[in-house]
Amino acid sequence: MEIVLFDSLGWIGAILLLLAYALVSFKKVAADSQTYQWLNVMASVLLAINTLYHQAYPSSFVNITWTFIAIFAIWTIRRKYAKSAD
Repeated sequence: MEIVLFDSLGWIGAILLLLAYALVSFKKVAADSQTYQWLNVMASVLLAINTLYHQAYPSSFVNITWTFIAIFAIWTIRRKYAKSAD
């Protein structure tokens, strides 16, 4: 039963990541939007959980790094909007 949970999290993460990519590719959201970056955070966290469970450490590394990149992008976006509001 445990494996079903971790595999489900991985599938949800994969779907979110593909959704984010499709939205940017078809210009429904901008690459520098918080929507896109939050989709990346959620997807990469779920994929990291799945890959850590399955001990797929190279994929875990990619997904954890992806998470930090997206978090930094969100921080940058928020800082940009805070400066423009001043």
